[in-house]
Amino acid sequence: RKRVKKMDIDRKKFKRMMVLISRIDEVYYRALKSIGIKDNLFVLLYAIYDGETYSQKRICDEWLIPKTTLNTIVNECVREGYVELVPSGGREKKIVLTEAGRTFAESVLEPIFKAESRTAQWLEESDVLEKMEEFTYMLENDFGTME
Repeated sequence: RKRVKKMDIDRKKFKRMMVLISRIDEVYYRALKSIGIKDNLFVLLYAIYDGETYSQKRICDEWLIPKTTLNTIVNECVREGYVELVPSGGREKKIVLTEAGRTFAESVLEPIFKAESRTAQWLEESDVLEKMEEFTYMLENDFGTME
């Protein structure tokens, strides 16, 4: 009998994880398509809906959106009256939802939040988020040392 190498087992685990991540992305993509919103606009609304102040740089860093892409979306939202850019003392401006923007964001995000809330209990009861964060940091470190 052929012995299964540890590397083969590891590779299968990573492939399984990658497939699951792709499936999660697809679930959101389909949901966004069904409500008629572009994915990058969704990310902007999702990112700033919590009421905290965010710069474009912070959103780009956290959500891995190219600066030019996010800038285009932010400018569209400014024109639509959904967000305003507020000076914050430096070159960066904070992106803030307007009242119209909050109403629009609620209409877009509410069905998403309802669907997410059905799995939120499981996330609270498990330590999966902490494990994913730890895993991500380890992976970033390991990939950062590749030649």
